[in-house]
Amino acid sequence: MSGEARPVIGFGALSVDDIHYVDAPLQAGKGRVLRRTRAFGGNVATALVAVARLGGAASFVGWLNASPDDEVVRELQASGVRIDDAPRAADCLPIRATITVGSDGDRFIAYDDDVRLGTTPDLGDAILTAAGALLIDGYAIGSSDVVRRARALDVPVVADIEWTAGAATETLLEMSDHLVLPLGFARRASGRERPRDVLEALWTDERSAVILTDGAEGAYLLEADRPPRHLPAHPVAVVDTTGAGDCFHGAYAHALVQGRGIGDCVRVAAAAAALSVGGRGGREALPSAGDVERLLSRVDAPEFRELASGTRWR
Repeated sequence: MSGEARPVIGFGALSVDDIHYVDAPLQAGKGRVLRRTRAFGGNVATALVAVARLGGAASFVGWLNASPDDEVVRELQASGVRIDDAPRAADCLPIRATITVGSDGDRFIAYDDDVRLGTTPDLGDAILTAAGALLIDGYAIGSSDVVRRARALDVPVVADIEWTAGAATETLLEMSDHLVLPLGFARRASGRERPRDVLEALWTDERSAVILTDGAEGAYLLEADRPPRHLPAHPVAVVDTTGAGDCFHGAYAHALVQGRGIGDCVRVAAAAAALSVGGRGGREALPSAGDVERLLSRVDAPEFRELASGTRWR
């Protein structure tokens, strides 16, 4: 990608994660700790690091601590994410999370998010219009006016929403033209079960795409003038699924800014997410563009399949 490319910007969750790897699956109820580590995470922050790892321009424009020595700030910069346009305040702290990762790579996240999130209402239109896409998560509920301005300025909004705060979350969903949601949350938000029905329930004429991620089952896509489709997952050995969804969102936004079609964006995102689960922590195994292209070029790379109206939900 050229140095003139428009950046992916974003605001939302920043976290410091204490990760415990155990010798049993989470369903076992208990297990021995094999390893402890500390890592940096957060939906939007990790997604932007994924953009940078893929060679894209990424800029965090949410609240950050004012100290130049803040560990979260330093990590973003070291990962290639710009912070020049981020509002700063002395009382800004990251989310603190404790993550337990089972022997099968699945994980449980316990977190304390009673911190300042979102962005300043004064984020300038010039910052928004310079962007190729805006990444948000559920914490954007306190900055919905900024999201509304972005859409009015024709900036694509890629939404990563996993939980609801009621009407404020519904407003975010309505404003976002690229919904990229985990299937479990999308089912609750739509009141439907089968992926095809969920896609159609969430679709509006203002959308560019509705995408449902479903881990080892792959992803589901609905875009304008195309039937609902399913992309099976790449068969990979799973070490740790932490951050896989964030990687998907970042890679999708990066591909979108590159001018790829929606289907290609989903293929790139799915390949990047598949590669990301091969390492520990949310950012250790984030792939390069070359890694992604090599996986996509394999003869056994999955292809989209149309979801017929009579198909079962699995």
